[in-house]
Amino acid sequence: MTDIINLLPDSVANQIAAGEVIQRPASAVKELLENALDAGATDIKLIVKDAGKTLIQVIDNGCGMSPSDARMSFERHATSKIKSAEDLFDIHTMGFRGEALASIAAIAQVELRSKREDDELGNQIIIEGTKVKSQTEIVCNNGSIFSIRNLFFNTPARRNFLKSHNVEFRHIQEVFTRVALVNPQISFSFFDDQRQKFNLPKGIWKQRVIDLFGKGLNHKMLNIDETTDVVKISGFIGKPETARKTRGEQYFFVNKRFIKHPYLNHAVQNAFEELIPEGAFPSYFINLEIDPQKVDVNIHPTKTEVNFQDERTIYVLLKSAIKMTLGKYAFTPTLDFESEMSFNPAPLPPGTEVKQPEIRVNPDYNPFDKEPNNAGNDAWRKPEPTEREVHNSENWQKLYEDVRIPSQLDNQQNLHTDTHNSISENNKDFFQIANQYIGIADENGLWLISQQAAHERVLYDRFSEIMENSKPVSQQKLFPEVIQFAANDLDLIHELWDEIHSLGFQLKEDNTGDIQVIGAPPELNNESIQHILEGMLEHYKNNQINLRIDKHQNILLSMAKNLSVKAGRKLSNDEIVALMEAFYNSKQKDISPSGSKIMTYLSKEDFEQKFI
Repeated sequence: MTDIINLLPDSVANQIAAGEVIQRPASAVKELLENALDAGATDIKLIVKDAGKTLIQVIDNGCGMSPSDARMSFERHATSKIKSAEDLFDIHTMGFRGEALASIAAIAQVELRSKREDDELGNQIIIEGTKVKSQTEIVCNNGSIFSIRNLFFNTPARRNFLKSHNVEFRHIQEVFTRVALVNPQISFSFFDDQRQKFNLPKGIWKQRVIDLFGKGLNHKMLNIDETTDVVKISGFIGKPETARKTRGEQYFFVNKRFIKHPYLNHAVQNAFEELIPEGAFPSYFINLEIDPQKVDVNIHPTKTEVNFQDERTIYVLLKSAIKMTLGKYAFTPTLDFESEMSFNPAPLPPGTEVKQPEIRVNPDYNPFDKEPNNAGNDAWRKPEPTEREVHNSENWQKLYEDVRIPSQLDNQQNLHTDTHNSISENNKDFFQIANQYIGIADENGLWLISQQAAHERVLYDRFSEIMENSKPVSQQKLFPEVIQFAANDLDLIHELWDEIHSLGFQLKEDNTGDIQVIGAPPELNNESIQHILEGMLEHYKNNQINLRIDKHQNILLSMAKNLSVKAGRKLSNDEIVALMEAFYNSKQKDISPSGSKIMTYLSKEDFEQKFI
């Protein structure tokens, strides 16, 4: 028998490595921007065409490279930053593994122009699929220009797996934001298909945050600065009012390297507990300065995940620093024992007459009466419902008026079609279980309906009908609601502009990039349009990652999931009735738009099994 194990050719090995390091155009952008930082550049320009598929170009004024270094930089594991294994635990630079340029050269057509300050001429290298086509001397500016053309040109299968233009561009913009955000001492510019997206002059960190995320944060950020023996925590947190329903303004850095860390994110979320609504995400831009020997940044090819030696301590310090910052600005309750133990009323204005307190009693009150007679005493009257409570009740009725459903469901798990009585006439048959399910009992068992899944189905069908008929109903707002979106979310609003309008929203963009909401679907009446649109965008982005559906379906599903009544919410009897009436008219009663089961049936036999 012949041997069957062989060494892979370098070209094949490089393509395999490229699959780990360069997953999409944004991966190449990240590596090139980080190389420019390591080169000591003070001005960096990013240019992309066709969401990076046709061209990615990074121009910097860094130290440049010699002809020999320029050639060696494209070899696998060629690096100037590591000389021994111990160096892996003392990383001070962004790139260090020596795989980025070799990986890029394996799956693209690459041109490098580079010149050191003391050299008279620069050097140009052209590489295509790991093969060096030419290396010549040229006249060029100090620094380096990397041009990557036709990414994945020799691996068409991987190119076919790339997402749409808009999705890939948003990934590139996010990478640019992460690098530029934490390096305010460097000027950055970003061009997309010859259109300038960002022009960021060098300055202070706060100004960089404002330039990237909008002037609306100018007076809504709190400075955080805490130094301990373990970690130095610096940066900004948004005031509770800046919390959004969409992610996108949560940034952690370790020694200026962007990281994803759910455990530390939980520390921030925990510090904001009871200050922001459920399901909202606080804004934060935080850099942790830690001894490089106490953090491992080499556990993942993209270097966005890290391990800390003392993770628990960092969690506690981070949470405490945020709570201290919030408390300093009076967003969390604090105890002042000196003032708590004494009564120090403010002095009355001159000439103010002090009135004797009056005691009001109900002379007809009898503690033994089951129904006390409260006539004549306003203090005993039931409080009037708030305007929001009245609106919510009217809104449910208005949304689902004149809908009918059978009073019971048969034991074949099909709806009766011979008895079309209104639910409102039989609402005693309905009850809520664990604030999550609607129960309907019949002589043979019990139906359980997920309130959230059922409402998703109702809303999806309703908005689908509106879009298909192209007759959106919009209610004009007396005062337009002005919304400031982050750059990525604003691009997504532009992408979904027609679909959003087809649902009944009327939006207008002003010269500053803010969105004015002139009208909205009448069902949303007094709700915050900002929260609704942010929630819709968050669901839309998640659906893009997890589901393979077109844009039309995605926005319908996103609106339905965002507006549906959530599990855990206590429903009034009227709300249960309205929901069940609307659900009866749904086209599909088994599966929600997101694919979850809506109904299940527990027969008498199922119950009997529980008592054996």
